[in-house]
Amino acid sequence: MQVKKALITLAGVDHRKLSVQTLVNREGKRNTVLEILIGEARQAGIEEIGVVIHPGDLQAYSDIVQADPHIHFIQQDKPLGYGYAILCGAPFIGNDYFLHLVGDHLYVNKSSVPCAKHLVDIAMQNNCSVSAVTPTRENLIPHYGTIGGKRIASTSDLYLIDKVIEKPTPTLAEQKLIVPGLRAGNYLCFFGLHILSPVVLKILAQNLNKANGGKIGLSDALNELASKEQYLALEINDWRFDTGTRYGLLKAQLALALSGDDRDQVMSELLEFFVMKNMNSIGK
Repeated sequence: MQVKKALITLAGVDHRKLSVQTLVNREGKRNTVLEILIGEARQAGIEEIGVVIHPGDLQAYSDIVQADPHIHFIQQDKPLGYGYAILCGAPFIGNDYFLHLVGDHLYVNKSSVPCAKHLVDIAMQNNCSVSAVTPTRENLIPHYGTIGGKRIASTSDLYLIDKVIEKPTPTLAEQKLIVPGLRAGNYLCFFGLHILSPVVLKILAQNLNKANGGKIGLSDALNELASKEQYLALEINDWRFDTGTRYGLLKAQLALALSGDDRDQVMSELLEFFVMKNMNSIGK
């Protein structure tokens, strides 16, 4: 098994705005969110990258990647949901396993191994689909796809998935998504990175036919994937930032700055800011 392709979805209303925002990366260089995501895939050893975009946005994104021949833009012709966005990439993906990155998330690794590379390595070792997950408090799970399953023997961070539910309520999660060994009140939610089998595309195509013009999601297809073949979850101890949330871009920028080459300078300037702010408050 090899993972040679990546698919980034950017056709959503928020994704279109966020992907062109500029941040300063760990090396101190200015990059758009799209460029940072492309860099994440490249660090995982993946060169060919498909980017699903809204019709009419091609020129803006082409200017960002500067005619990179390994970046393939795919127009999503209909607003039929997240699952349909993935399905639009089927001609590009073909019959290959692929890395999928959610277009409104940024990933910051705490260790020396980039998040996507860690996931690719685990998928290749186990020869199957793997989704990155992170323990999440029950009050937050209505915002994320959540998995149920069991820890694989002799591992501390790998789980066999048996169920996937999109944005469950805490009550539903307690009934169907308990993972033995996980801290009470916590569930395993998607981190926003997946290595997926091409079987997912077949499932999505079937779901689209059944939807009769309605929208289709990805989680339903992943739930079905778990019933058809081995599908694992990797508990990942890194940072994920949803740039579409309030202050999401700010938190992502701070994480990049405080874990990058300019960390000491940023820390010094932040400390100076807080000291001055505190002094001004005392003066009042």
